[in-house]
Amino acid sequence: MPSPTLLPSLALLLALRTCSAAPGPHAAQPAARAPGAPAPAGPVVGAARLAQYLPLLQGKRVGLVVNQSSRVGNTYLVDTLRSRGVNVTAIFAPEHGFRGEAADGATIQDGRDARSGVPVRSVYGKTKKPTPAMLADVDVLIFDIQDVGARFYTFISTLHLVMEAAAEQNKAVIVLDRPNPNGTAVDGPVREPAFVSFVAQDPLPIAHGLTVGELAGMINGEKWLAGGRRCRLTVVPLGPGYTHATPYALPVRPSPNLPTPHAVALYPTVCLFEGTNVSVGRGTDFPFEAIGGPAQPASRPFSFIPRPNAGSPTPPLNGQRCYGLDLRGAPVPPTGFSVQYLLDFYKQSTDKEHFFTKYFEQLSGTPALRQQIIAGKTEAEIRTSWEPRLGQFKQLRRKYLLYPER
Repeated sequence: MPSPTLLPSLALLLALRTCSAAPGPHAAQPAARAPGAPAPAGPVVGAARLAQYLPLLQGKRVGLVVNQSSRVGNTYLVDTLRSRGVNVTAIFAPEHGFRGEAADGATIQDGRDARSGVPVRSVYGKTKKPTPAMLADVDVLIFDIQDVGARFYTFISTLHLVMEAAAEQNKAVIVLDRPNPNGTAVDGPVREPAFVSFVAQDPLPIAHGLTVGELAGMINGEKWLAGGRRCRLTVVPLGPGYTHATPYALPVRPSPNLPTPHAVALYPTVCLFEGTNVSVGRGTDFPFEAIGGPAQPASRPFSFIPRPNAGSPTPPLNGQRCYGLDLRGAPVPPTGFSVQYLLDFYKQSTDKEHFFTKYFEQLSGTPALRQQIIAGKTEAEIRTSWEPRLGQFKQLRRKYLLYPER
């Protein structure tokens, strides 16, 4: 079966490995900067290492799985590649669309990029997995989307399904790696087999602590694709000096409702409230930096009213006064994830019968967490229940790391 390739640098030959190998951390080395490419600031993303992957695109029909985060400097990847003579035949648009402007959960339609004229094919509409017809004019798929390190962030589910389609249709996949802004956070319950969904595609904990390149290697190496297949995978790593603890200020919003670095850091913790009768601040100027609901005590120190806006045309609890907490100054949990807010809000809810929705178990990836919260378990007791499988995942994760932890 084909093995993933970690591209060698000009300065140092990194060990090429199959997915079944057990590599330690590898420091990615610098590539020559193409004429006209912007000088890097901070970690050098895979997309900017043009000398490493342009040779793989010569004479190929290239499909891009991209959104508004897919840039080389300030230039969209599609424009960067076309200016260098790459034959881009299709753009595959994930949740929120190619330009990242659609609301959460909104169906993305097929279309055509007005600037380049390249067809845009939705992988968040009638299908979330590219069909054979959608890949008929593609030889190589490039995935370049910013992730935030949480299992329920749907771009990594798109990655899985793109790899799966590529394996079935014998297409090559190139992942241009980007930093995980929550790169040291590895915590939470691991998704159970019965809870596969588009917000829980793979058996990961809620905070997985992998870059998209590392995760692609894990998906391929562990044969998580349908039928145990592997795709022809190449990962273009980040430039020299990157570690999982390297601070990284995202140059653009990764999605419409994650507007600040602090919201990104709180996202693994706060997103579980999307499966409850508590608002996460969609329809405000501070999504994922506030939690509150009508069924919380009016004595809580903060309240807000969700209203339709560009990121949330129909926000949950639209027009209702939500009592809760302003998290804009709240510390990020030390492990990157906590259930303490859930415990507190359930305990004080005046409508416990309707506190959880069916979506909660899809997000948590297990029925146990809901049951434990209802039973009044403490966070320490709940953590004990998920530690065995989390420990196994941490061992597995080490096998696929491309960068040092610190």
